[in-house]
Amino acid sequence: GPRLRGCCWTFAILAMLLAMVLAAPHDGDHMGHTPEHFHHLHHSPEEVHSHTGNESILKLSPPNANFAFALYKRLSAKAAASQNIFYSPLGISTALSMLAAGAAGDTHSQLFSTLGYSGEQLTQAQVDESYEHLIHVLGHNQKIQQLELGNALAVRKEFKPMVKFVSDIKHYFAGETFEVDFSNAADAVAKINEYIAAKTADKIKDQVKELDPDTAMVLINYVFFRGTWDKTFDPAHTSKKDFQVDATTKVEVDMMKRTGRYEFYQDQDNHTTVIMLPYQGDTSMMIVLPDEGKMQEVEGYISSDYIKHWHDSLFRSSVDLSLPKFSISTETSLGDVLKEMGVTKAFADDADFSGMFDETRVKVSKVSHKAVLSVDEKGTEAAASTTIEIMPMSLPDTMELNRPFLVLIVESSTKSILFMGRISDPTAA
Repeated sequence: GPRLRGCCWTFAILAMLLAMVLAAPHDGDHMGHTPEHFHHLHHSPEEVHSHTGNESILKLSPPNANFAFALYKRLSAKAAASQNIFYSPLGISTALSMLAAGAAGDTHSQLFSTLGYSGEQLTQAQVDESYEHLIHVLGHNQKIQQLELGNALAVRKEFKPMVKFVSDIKHYFAGETFEVDFSNAADAVAKINEYIAAKTADKIKDQVKELDPDTAMVLINYVFFRGTWDKTFDPAHTSKKDFQVDATTKVEVDMMKRTGRYEFYQDQDNHTTVIMLPYQGDTSMMIVLPDEGKMQEVEGYISSDYIKHWHDSLFRSSVDLSLPKFSISTETSLGDVLKEMGVTKAFADDADFSGMFDETRVKVSKVSHKAVLSVDEKGTEAAASTTIEIMPMSLPDTMELNRPFLVLIVESSTKSILFMGRISDPTAA
């Protein structure tokens, strides 16, 4: 509703389209799967409650972080320097894990290898359970921050996905399943978009542009975050300033300004300055500002090890901070990127999603991801309190975000990267 105006929200949505594969003539025997073919979809009771939820969540953290940076490198290689990049690593990992829950054979092992789960020797059962705990924890402290990670399956009316798959998606990924008549493409598009709009406070209205009448299922993931800065900016201090997009392009931005105590680190060896801006709750925005002309170098080496190094090196300092107000939106088609990262079988005619449908062969036809980030003085409208900090009498460090910078929105209790990207042009819609 109107309450959402002028707040700081971030969200991402991923839609994965699965199309029917028309059986090729030589393909008469694909029904002959043996029972052990499905063994990875079932877990034995003793596996289930052998460890606490928190440990199981933290198992996902290293592979998910590595996946986030691997993805960033692919996306930045495809983007012009003046283009914004923004996506939800956690949302994409979650959607691919749901896809894996219905996959078998090479289709499954490629997904797990790209996600980094096979390197950690994780089974599908362990991954399912980790996401169950993760989604529970993220949805838990709604009073101070609104953070939702949700999933859904829009299934073709006449198809009946396997009962086990539907119940696993509901149980472990809190994903609801609804039927759609894909033979009427316009209605199907409208129905799926209405569902997504309702889940993202109407911020994403037309995620799915068109659907092939052969669509068997659309797998949907959304991550929605609305946070209030722990330390709000005073709008009276916001003023027009230049932002240098690249060597030849300047844009005018509304630059917010605040002097206060922040976790801060200047990494001279690596030509970067890093600051943490906490939201109320367990979520913070980490901003990485490369020195002038050093963005490409930083993008070349950035990894979860660097993030950890910066995180461990942060030091509470007085900082004179200038941060542009902005609202950006990015749409990315992830199919090619995922193929480059090793997920090829899922897109091929001989994809094996026998854990989803036993009578129909399906393959992934399209993966579209949309993410939106909005930053302003308050974080959210509701926060209008003023905090006065006692500042030591030393000169503050200065950090002026007047050129491209990297952002990571991280959730500390689950050690998850909810969102990350590069802000090259804050004025690009």
